[in-house]
Amino acid sequence: MTGAPDRHARATLPIPDVPRPGLTTYDAKDPDTSYPPIEPLLPPSEAPNVLIVLLDDVGFGASSAFGGPCHTPTAERLAQGGLRFNRFHTTALCAPTRQALLTGRNHHSVGMGSITETATSAPGNNSLRPNTKAPLATTLKLNGYSTSQFGKCHEVPVWQSSPMGPFDAWPSAGGGFEYFYGFIGGENNQYDPALYEGTTPIEPPATEEEGYHLTEDLADKAISWIRQQKALMPNRPFFTYFAPGATHAPHHVPKEWADKYAGQFDDGWDVQRERTFAKQKEMGVIPADADLTERHDEISSWDEMPDALKPVLARQMEVYAGFLEHTDHHVGRVIDAIDDLGILDNTLIYYIIGDNGASAEGTMNGAFNEMANFNGMAALETPEFMLSKMDEFGSPDSYNHFSVGWAWAMNTPFQWTKQVASHWGGTRNGTIVHWPDGIDDPGGLREQFTHVIDVAPTVLEAAGLPQPTFVNGVQQSPIEGTSMLYAFKGADADERHDLQYFEMFGNRGIYHKGWSAVTKHKTPWILVGGQLPDFDDDVWELYDGNSDFSQANDLVAEHPELLHKLQRLWLIEAVKYNVLPMDDRSGERVNPELAGRPTLVHGNTQLFFPGMGRLSENSVVSIKNKSFSITAELEVPDDGLRGVVIAQGGKFGGWAVFADEGKLAFDYNVLGIQLFATRSDSVLPTGKHQVRMEFAYDGGGLAKGGDVTLYCDGEQIGAGRVDATQPMIFSADETTDIGYESGTTVSPSYTAATSKLNGKLHWVQLDVGVDDHDHFIDPEERYRIAVARQ
Repeated sequence: MTGAPDRHARATLPIPDVPRPGLTTYDAKDPDTSYPPIEPLLPPSEAPNVLIVLLDDVGFGASSAFGGPCHTPTAERLAQGGLRFNRFHTTALCAPTRQALLTGRNHHSVGMGSITETATSAPGNNSLRPNTKAPLATTLKLNGYSTSQFGKCHEVPVWQSSPMGPFDAWPSAGGGFEYFYGFIGGENNQYDPALYEGTTPIEPPATEEEGYHLTEDLADKAISWIRQQKALMPNRPFFTYFAPGATHAPHHVPKEWADKYAGQFDDGWDVQRERTFAKQKEMGVIPADADLTERHDEISSWDEMPDALKPVLARQMEVYAGFLEHTDHHVGRVIDAIDDLGILDNTLIYYIIGDNGASAEGTMNGAFNEMANFNGMAALETPEFMLSKMDEFGSPDSYNHFSVGWAWAMNTPFQWTKQVASHWGGTRNGTIVHWPDGIDDPGGLREQFTHVIDVAPTVLEAAGLPQPTFVNGVQQSPIEGTSMLYAFKGADADERHDLQYFEMFGNRGIYHKGWSAVTKHKTPWILVGGQLPDFDDDVWELYDGNSDFSQANDLVAEHPELLHKLQRLWLIEAVKYNVLPMDDRSGERVNPELAGRPTLVHGNTQLFFPGMGRLSENSVVSIKNKSFSITAELEVPDDGLRGVVIAQGGKFGGWAVFADEGKLAFDYNVLGIQLFATRSDSVLPTGKHQVRMEFAYDGGGLAKGGDVTLYCDGEQIGAGRVDATQPMIFSADETTDIGYESGTTVSPSYTAATSKLNGKLHWVQLDVGVDDHDHFIDPEERYRIAVARQ
């Protein structure tokens, strides 16, 4: 760095305001009155703008910038003017990678051993970032950067994700970003997302019929913010984190983007692996002596798949490829906006193509609604059903995911997929760094081992900023990553990050000076059944990365002592960074009581009031696999009642109590595949009434059905039947709303625009496993009842 010396001591943040001693005059008009000019806080003079782009669920072999079949011209353009890193690593899962990226610490060090929805009370898995590990955005903001985030935030503990917070872990509160526009959670409907601006829930600015798509919206907002920032603060650098949530499922993209790939994947994933592998060698993004790893038995070959299903499988990949190209296009719009402002040369851009390997969470058949597999109900999506829905993949009427086989192909040339932290298929992501003012080898390739925790210290070194010792009065632990700036200057520089552990759900490994020792413990897409081995019975493999880029040749037999050495080293690192105890549980960790994390609501009763909404499933008492009732006090207008009393979930799974043409109604929607509807025998009478829906669960296991009974003022007015229910989760993005429904609608009997209740709603009470006062709640007693049951 050159220029004037920095006048700030920046190790303590906020930088203390130290008054300068000097003469204090009595009268401001005194000629001796003199004070130094007020100077805004800025970083060192040559600190660059910073843009970090993080895509979601993109494997190493997907993008054309790394030899893949999905056209990504923006990535290619940045690579031509910057550097490709072909040994950059993530954590094998989204929330852990993101928290590691944003803090410069290993994911267990910041409590994010897995996703927030499976947090436990163990320090490495509790989803709570210690205040001794401040985010990069906070450090930059307190040093004078303007900061903004657009897109996915999956770092908020689930019990803090309600509209009441607390907001310590939200981007624009405790996360260090002055502006946030995006969504909270792991995924979202691209056509109808649950958006937040700051901490305020908002509706999308347009509808799917008007051509709305989340990625385009996020790019629009990012471009507007960057332009405004430079218009108002041209001398202040910005830090923008653009994380669109694409290409995570659901794979939503306008049809014309998918159609560009028509027929290109008809030969299947085995052939695609060969094609990508050849292209990678031709481009030089993998070594000429690299080997293509073999397909494991858990992954079916293309020839083994039913012929009737193959057109659907090919379409799944066409949709995904279109989705990735569409995403890259809108990333390109953000890059173009920066270029148009004349600041591209002094903007440090990280384009990280995936927060883990490609996702294998869609089963071997893929999924029309990925929630089917998460509920253990994938069998509902038969080949015949999938074929009937083929033309809807990628559309607003789907919540689709592609086959495990395509995920494997998108991770060429490596073994395994997302969640498998042991092997590079889960953790190696093609990454591009573009910074003309800081890179003098445009188009170069860098092969040093690097990791997502290296990004934060790289940004700080590029900006000329120290790692802080104190932030907001709290002493900070050291950043655990290693700056990559040395590699910007030389392809032959010795790698500095030469030791790194990996772990996710018991899949684990360690890298040390070229060698890696790994063991796969668990298969991601097997959620129901299957027997996991004891951790001590896991079979380890050993690879020499100095001569084996893709982990293709297991050398355990040749070097047993080296394996033992690396196993011990893994254990040492695991203790150091809170990896232990390892936790390979699935369903148990979804249940907060079994997992040991807090819940927002306790007991078996919850009271709601009209206008409450955007309540995640973690903000509502669970009614799954149980009997439950909904009671509401409302006033029916003269022209009859219409609209929603309470709705949970949406088009792809959920339930709703509402009024349909004046009648009390209850619809239960199973995965968007089956709809069970109950209506009252007559319309509700005008005036003030108490309505009630009771669901009597059959019992005898998970996902069973039950009988529905409807009441008005304690008198039965209707009955029906639900033959099956969702046992684990309704949606990752839809919410519970009172007196209306946001997002997509549970029932086709109304739309979001017509969902608002036209009568006056006083209160709604949800009761689990109880039967109140002969199907009637005394309004004067409802608070006492609700409090007693909590």
